[in-house]
Amino acid sequence: MNTVAIKELLYKMADDLLIIGHRNSEWTGLGPILEEDISFSSMAQDKIGQAQALYVLLHELGEQEPDTVAFTRHAKQFHNAVFVELPNGEYDFSLIRHFLYDHADQLRFEALANSSYEPLAKVARKVKGELKYHVFHGNTWVVKLGSANEESHNRMQAALNLAWPYALGMFEPSAHEAALIEEGIFIGEQSLQEKWLANITPILLKAGLVIPTGQAVLGGRVGQHTEHLEPLVEEMSEVFRYDPTAEW
Repeated sequence: MNTVAIKELLYKMADDLLIIGHRNSEWTGLGPILEEDISFSSMAQDKIGQAQALYVLLHELGEQEPDTVAFTRHAKQFHNAVFVELPNGEYDFSLIRHFLYDHADQLRFEALANSSYEPLAKVARKVKGELKYHVFHGNTWVVKLGSANEESHNRMQAALNLAWPYALGMFEPSAHEAALIEEGIFIGEQSLQEKWLANITPILLKAGLVIPTGQAVLGGRVGQHTEHLEPLVEEMSEVFRYDPTAEW
């Protein structure tokens, strides 16, 4: 089993979940309605818990303790897609990001439930069930707001246009794609992107939204991030850096 390839896969998945979990948590107390405040907070907790499970797998492969990995690295050491580190913006952008990301995430974990790397397959079989609500939530609100009225439709289309090239960056292939596929660890990013596009297209059409065109924004998987990630990492890790030995 190619341990280097598995570690790269685990890092990018865990970092995606940790960073978007933090972004979702920023809606706590700020949601447009109480229901959405609670929903984003709940999804944030789920994602951070899922990140923890993957960091544990990394620790079992010889990496540092999960908290150390999550809270002591510099921004350039993170493997997350640029998409998840972007500021929340207005609710329309956060909703579109949630919709696009969670469809990809659900499909990724569904594929990994059959991974030849059994520790990851075991985690995936648990996580994919948790993601059903996330996807349902995103689908519901994208259709509602995409087809509500002219202003709502225009805002959702603008958010989708902005998000699209960054969303494509979620499928940035690694140098280890061939090994992951050949060893049955993962289906590969190209296959995942094809499944994702097939999943989201009918929902976007139902919402009356037009699928944009554009080139993927890449680089996040190899540490090339925007100026937005460093302050996020600093804020996220502030308490741990203050007292790494604290017990809660």
